[in-house]
Amino acid sequence: MEKISVVVSCYNEEKSIPLFYEEMENVISKDFSDIDVCFEYIFINDGSKDKTLEAIKKLRKKDERVRYISFSRNFGKEAAMLAGLEAATGDYITLMDADLQDPPKLLREMYNWIVENNYDCVATRRVSRKGEPPIRSFFSRIFYKLINKVTDFEMVDGARDYRLMTKQVKDAVISMKEYNRFSKGLTSFVGFDTKWIEYENVERVAGETKWSFWKLFKYALEGITAFSTAPLALSSILGLFFTLVSAILILFIIIKTLVYGDPTSRMAFNGMYNGVYGWNSTSFTWNYRAIFV
Repeated sequence: MEKISVVVSCYNEEKSIPLFYEEMENVISKDFSDIDVCFEYIFINDGSKDKTLEAIKKLRKKDERVRYISFSRNFGKEAAMLAGLEAATGDYITLMDADLQDPPKLLREMYNWIVENNYDCVATRRVSRKGEPPIRSFFSRIFYKLINKVTDFEMVDGARDYRLMTKQVKDAVISMKEYNRFSKGLTSFVGFDTKWIEYENVERVAGETKWSFWKLFKYALEGITAFSTAPLALSSILGLFFTLVSAILILFIIIKTLVYGDPTSRMAFNGMYNGVYGWNSTSFTWNYRAIFV
């Protein structure tokens, strides 16, 4: 019997977890009842500060298919997904969010594309950003345009982490020992035949988003620097440019000093001469008191 591992990263999702589990069970009972396949749940508690861990433990008590990993603190979604992938034992593995923004009802279609059409991975992308702040949507589109220009592989605009992959793809992603991981880029980088499924944006079923604009901005920078040498090349070019400008300015100052002298030093000397010797321009007499006092 084939197994599907459902990897769910959770951070302060105590309200979402019961709703997610209920929706998943409905999908499994309706859409997968005609095939011989079993499921396992792997919840990763990413250092939640609410009762997320208690909610997961309740599911574990009533369903032995539920497994969980609990971090000692918040390490971020990328670390949570990596831990879930490493713990997954299924023939197929899916990455999902607990807030139901990744519709479980798409799972059967994703499964069919892999089994019937020999795809290695079926990924999802949002075709709309309804309910999302306009400023976030704008910068998201800019990010995908930029990263596709500076990398050698394509990243689909609106791509989600939500995907169903074979064990072969999972092993390839895990083998990439990146410190700052960017899963959307990693799954594109390792290759394999991927089918993209489009869907309309779905708002959170409960709770609030954990991704602030600043967190998304840093995440985008990590994605660009992880898969492109363009930032390094740009830094090198700017460094050489400013070095050249500095050398020219230094040479200019040296030549000017040799030709015209140093007016700054001359003014300082004249000021010291007048102050020390006390020259009186009216009587044209010397005042030696400044020297001998």
